[in-house]
Amino acid sequence: MVRAQVLVCGGTGCTSSGSQSIREEFEKQIENYGLQDEVKVVKTGCFGLCSLGPVVIVYPDGTFYSRVKKENVEEIVSEHLLKGRVVERLVYKDVDEISKGKIDHVSLSDTNFYKAQKRVALRNCGVINPENIDEYIAMDGYAALGKALTEMTPEQVIKEISDSGLRGRGGGGFPTGKKWSFTAAQKADQKYVVCNADEGDPGAFMDRSVLEGDPHAVLEAMAICGYATGASEGYIYVRAEYPIAVKRLKIAIKQAREYGLLGKNIFNSGFDFDIFVRLGAGAFVCGEETALMTSIEGKRGEPRPRPPYPAVKGLFGKPTTENNVETFANVPQIILKGAEFFNSMGTEKSKGTKVFALGGKINNTGLVEVPMGTTLRQIVEDIGGGIPNGKKFKAAQTGGPSGGCIPASMIDIQIDYDNLVSQGAMMGSGGMIIMDEDTCMVDIAKFFLNFTVDESCGKCTPCRVGTRRLYEILEKITSGNGTLDDLDKMEKLCYYIKDNALCGLGQTAPNPVLSTYKRFREEYIAHVVDKKCPAGVCKKLLTISIDADKCRGCTACARTCPVGAISGTVRKPHYIDQSKCIKCGACMEKCHFGAISRK
Repeated sequence: MVRAQVLVCGGTGCTSSGSQSIREEFEKQIENYGLQDEVKVVKTGCFGLCSLGPVVIVYPDGTFYSRVKKENVEEIVSEHLLKGRVVERLVYKDVDEISKGKIDHVSLSDTNFYKAQKRVALRNCGVINPENIDEYIAMDGYAALGKALTEMTPEQVIKEISDSGLRGRGGGGFPTGKKWSFTAAQKADQKYVVCNADEGDPGAFMDRSVLEGDPHAVLEAMAICGYATGASEGYIYVRAEYPIAVKRLKIAIKQAREYGLLGKNIFNSGFDFDIFVRLGAGAFVCGEETALMTSIEGKRGEPRPRPPYPAVKGLFGKPTTENNVETFANVPQIILKGAEFFNSMGTEKSKGTKVFALGGKINNTGLVEVPMGTTLRQIVEDIGGGIPNGKKFKAAQTGGPSGGCIPASMIDIQIDYDNLVSQGAMMGSGGMIIMDEDTCMVDIAKFFLNFTVDESCGKCTPCRVGTRRLYEILEKITSGNGTLDDLDKMEKLCYYIKDNALCGLGQTAPNPVLSTYKRFREEYIAHVVDKKCPAGVCKKLLTISIDADKCRGCTACARTCPVGAISGTVRKPHYIDQSKCIKCGACMEKCHFGAISRK
């Protein structure tokens, strides 16, 4: 009988840090110590706390080992698994309970990162082996599909989704039940279900992690959607840059077919439904639903004018329901536990939970799932562990290139769809990039706009040309050549693009510029009027100088400078030739006396 399980993260982040070799070493050492009949090693999906990977959790006690190395494995096996003694120095300790001396070791629920979360979409990620359908079934997997097909009519399924208040987790937050009802109302010989797993926002990896950690939840939800809307085929459009997700999806589809959970006459209900995977080449615009469908059809991924909407004329010209991975991941729990389970969480207009990819200048980078209405402060300070190196929180960018910035003055804002939109930001798919006091907000706007310029499909002039002209204005400002007239032109161009671009991606492209200009106007003014970058980021506006009173003449800076811009003799103050200086900052990093500053 198995008395313990060793869960080893098999998500992309931990895999890149060597978790596969760690898992293999556990299997080897467990066999060496004769524990193979007592201890089971399980490959899981992402646990969420990516900054501490590779992560290993030992159950049933739930001890949470972080940053595990291959050479640590034998000690964990010989001490913890054989003798029952936790290897304290390898345990994650960054929680209040440890500092207060209340507990001897950390389990998952003890950590500040996890205890404020409510996991619905991520409920099985880091818990089960995503490549084993039996483990998913053991967690009530496919029970929701069975309930829908044997106990509910399609209309009842749609009503349950509508009553739950579930809104699309991929962008604008359109009510999911309403979207399903539009497709169900259409009369057609063929209908489709499409799962958008393209996920192109910089810093976003929510959908990838769900597919890697719990692929069957998405398959089950798509089948439920097919039953509710009258569709018999589903397509998952996933970017080819997600090889682990693609592999596990294909394994899950094969297993579901073998178990009769996809294919003909599912649960002897007369309902037929099958799912196919289509790989995307990484074009950001294919995250837009009509461009995605065009790409599935084998054509160039370009948005289509709407109306007609996909519910009327979508994939291959047939009625189609499209949702993203996270939206689908919530569906089985809603059907199984009822609408009340889901709408008891969140706010009045934004029900349930939301998954965020927390990144940037934050201690605990990773995936978090919190009830709608959780404040930004809770996410940054409690779950995220605050800003590294004692720096101050400055802003959070939500929604990626289509979103906007929330400044530190609004850190107590409740995160939901309507609150973010009212402040010039948006939920988007759930990327959340944290910025500290050393971040230049003009540079951040330029970064996101540069991404949009590169990713524009080029179909419409406002996006193809307008975003490039907008980027050129920002480049002019950050180079010290901007004028106050440029700021006026920039703002007018933003609104022109928003009003005239063809698709949602083009229409929201100016959002990072508008939100930073609204919330951090003084930084734009400083770049234009004072020719200074307050954060010290924009190189062409910087001056790096040496304080003669602090300089010891050690020559380290001169030896480090790649362009020979620093002169001086031993034990005498050095100086920088500004005409040669490229503002790389190498000298600042090398100086041990704090004599070099950047202004």
